[in-house]
Amino acid sequence: MDDTGTALPLRPLTARSVVLSTLLGHHPPALPARALVRAGALFGTAEGTVRTALTRMVAAGDLEQRDGTYRLTDRLLARQARQDDSRAPRTRAWDGRWEIAVVTTERRAPADRAALRQAMAALRLAELREGCWTRPANLVRDRPAVVAEQCAAFTGEPEDDPARLAAALWDLDGWAARATALETALRPGSLAEQFTASAAVLRHLLADPVLPAALLPPGWPGERLREHYEAFDGSFRQLLRGHLGV
Repeated sequence: MDDTGTALPLRPLTARSVVLSTLLGHHPPALPARALVRAGALFGTAEGTVRTALTRMVAAGDLEQRDGTYRLTDRLLARQARQDDSRAPRTRAWDGRWEIAVVTTERRAPADRAALRQAMAALRLAELREGCWTRPANLVRDRPAVVAEQCAAFTGEPEDDPARLAAALWDLDGWAARATALETALRPGSLAEQFTASAAVLRHLLADPVLPAALLPPGWPGERLREHYEAFDGSFRQLLRGHLGV
């Protein structure tokens, strides 16, 4: 429940989620099977259940296994990089300009359209209209090739109130409300409850538009949520290292 008593839907804790979250938070993201079995034991997950999950994750292309050690595949390594960046976004001073990316390719296959949409979400751009994406130019990151191949890029300043534009492009009130509820869920409780909430926090941080302070509503909880997450994660990783012996 959040502070208003509203239920906060969280994904259930499974052997797969324990394995995935453990590896996503580990650098480098590779651990022997025995360590992942011990991680599962922290949450009462049986060894056989963890090993079955490992086998299925290898078959699904989530993990690769060499000499008894399980590693994230390239797709999930990219997710780990985005996740790490969402915990500490790289920003620069904002001078009022906005990034604009406009699709210039006339004919695009559905796969190309989907790849561009995924890339724009990772870049934290919002779709102003079909084929036109924008955001304040306050983030430091590289644009993937799929964006350069399909779009022309510009910068400019909106004529209308930029705070009003930001509020139209992103559901800032909705993001803030869930962030506040997740802060509450991270408070001391059972390890399983906190672990499940922490995974939800990381997913939520990926959706943070990371706007300049001038465009955010008062009391924006983004940094506060990051601080709560880092405090939990530091304690959990210390517990995990002691339990796993790695």
